[in-house]
Amino acid sequence: MDVAMAEHPRTLDEIFDDCSKRREGLMRAITKESDKLYNACDPEKENLCLYGHPDGSWEVGLPAEEVPPELPEPVLGINFARDGMHRKDWLALVAVHSDCWLLSVAFFYGAKMDRHGREKLFRMLNQYPTLYETVTGHVPNKSGTGKKRKQTNATAGAPEPPPAQAADTPLASGRLLRVSDITPQLVGRQAELYWPDDNLWYLVEIARLDVKERNATIQYTSGEIEDLDLMEIIDNGHMSLLNQ
Repeated sequence: MDVAMAEHPRTLDEIFDDCSKRREGLMRAITKESDKLYNACDPEKENLCLYGHPDGSWEVGLPAEEVPPELPEPVLGINFARDGMHRKDWLALVAVHSDCWLLSVAFFYGAKMDRHGREKLFRMLNQYPTLYETVTGHVPNKSGTGKKRKQTNATAGAPEPPPAQAADTPLASGRLLRVSDITPQLVGRQAELYWPDDNLWYLVEIARLDVKERNATIQYTSGEIEDLDLMEIIDNGHMSLLNQ
């Protein structure tokens, strides 16, 4: 076991990056490339599984032959259920089993973490909607935890600014903001800020920073600004720092 795990991601960030890439591949399989997934799951074939790989790709294939497998295995036989239900229901079934598999992989990698490490790993993973929520449209709003933007570029009677640039999921090239990032070098960096009320990630730039108080002023692409408590943002996993 130790020999096999030596080849696996071991740090919190490595595990999160690995699972985020796997999730990215699975998300594409059940949404944009669902036709390809549907056709690959021929009920006439043997037990098939849907795999998400750490390079962001996905694959439908047979389960591992070795017992026990090196990693937890996805659910078997997704192809057998394909023609027995409506397509959207089948995709939802595949999605919920894929969610379970992603968590099992993450906590297999994190088996040697302490309780605090496991809690933080779950918070990092839980910042995203589940695959099931995405494919069914049942994405819950976490009302009461979002912040209101404040406009500084609008005056009475002036036209509304263009909407800020946002996306359903953060860019794969980013990573969650860390306490160690709170240095003067953070000013001018681009990031994505999560709004729980909207379930969207907004592109922002760090305009000003108080390193001692760990507060920052960020600017949205619309020109609007917001003051943030960075420790609260870090604790909630609500900012993804983009690569320079």
